[in-house]
Amino acid sequence: MSWENTNRQVAKSAKKPVFIEPDKQLDQLAHAVIGAAIEVHRHLGPGFLESVYEEALCVELADRQIPVERQKEICVLYKDREIGKHRIDLLVGKLLIVELKTVDALAEIHEAQVISYLKASHLPLGLLINFNVPILKNGIQRVVYTSQRSAKTLNALGTATKDVEHEI
Repeated sequence: MSWENTNRQVAKSAKKPVFIEPDKQLDQLAHAVIGAAIEVHRHLGPGFLESVYEEALCVELADRQIPVERQKEICVLYKDREIGKHRIDLLVGKLLIVELKTVDALAEIHEAQVISYLKASHLPLGLLINFNVPILKNGIQRVVYTSQRSAKTLNALGTATKDVEHEI
C-alpha cells in the first residue's frame, strides 16, 4: 500500500470533533446577555467607542440583576507555568465570557481571541458582540469551546456558521 493510500485511510478514519453544548443555565445566561446587548444597541445605535458600550451593557446587566465583572484578569499559562495575564471585557455570572467590539466587520482573529480566552479560563461559552452594525443580531457570534480540541461558532440565532478545530 502506498503512502498516499495509507494517508487517505487515516484521514477517513479520523473522528470528527465532538461538540458539547453548554448546559441550559449557561445558555439562558447567554440569551439574557444578548437581550441586554440588544437593548443597549436599540438605545445607542452604532458608532460609539467600545468603552461606551461596555459601560452601558454593565448598567443594563445590573438593572436586570445579572452579575458581571468588567476587565476581568485571567492568567495565561504555557506548559503549566504562568507567563502573563490578560483582561477579558466582561465575565458574566462567573460563567460566560463576553468580548465587545466596535469594528466594521468581525474577523477570524476576533473569534480566535475569544477561543483563547475560553481556553485560558476553562470556560465553555463566549459571546463576541460587535456593536458597530445596523442590526445587532448580525454582530453577535456565540463561541462554544470544549476541551476535546474543538470549538463551534454560532450566530445569535443559534445556527452554525462554521466549525473550528483547535489543538490544546
